[in-house]
Amino acid sequence: MPSFDVVSEIDLQEVRNAVDQTMRELATRFDFKGTDSTVELKDRAIQLESATEDRLKAAVQVLEEKLVRRKVSLKALEHGKVEEAAKGRARQQITLQAGISTEKAKAIGKFLKDLGLKGVQHQVQGDQLRVTGKKKDDLQRAIQALRDHDFGIPLQFTNFRD
Repeated sequence: MPSFDVVSEIDLQEVRNAVDQTMRELATRFDFKGTDSTVELKDRAIQLESATEDRLKAAVQVLEEKLVRRKVSLKALEHGKVEEAAKGRARQQITLQAGISTEKAKAIGKFLKDLGLKGVQHQVQGDQLRVTGKKKDDLQRAIQALRDHDFGIPLQFTNFRD
């Protein structure tokens, strides 16, 4: 029986490269001189800090540009609140989301059921979904419908088996 997996993953190496490029750009750009802006990758979060809130927003924008160039979906980012740091500085934490949460898995499953494709079933397996069907064409229609719908997380389709 044909099947495929729906997963939500991010390439941490590409994120690390984007953070490094952002740090290099912040060090060389004139508008960031003297702001002592920093961007750090810690576990599954990116910590940004700058002299003012405006400079922090600009640093976030530079980071997002670098991530998009490296084909990391911005849907995988969850922006935290802008906080006050020491000496009047601004700090923000951006969390990287990987995996499909239980609520999102239920929403995707409901969406698949509502498509009304005959013989297509889904099963939650940890932080991914396995979708099976009788016909390969129905599974391809399901993939296309999932791509067109926005669930708020980046989706990839792996292990397509005939």
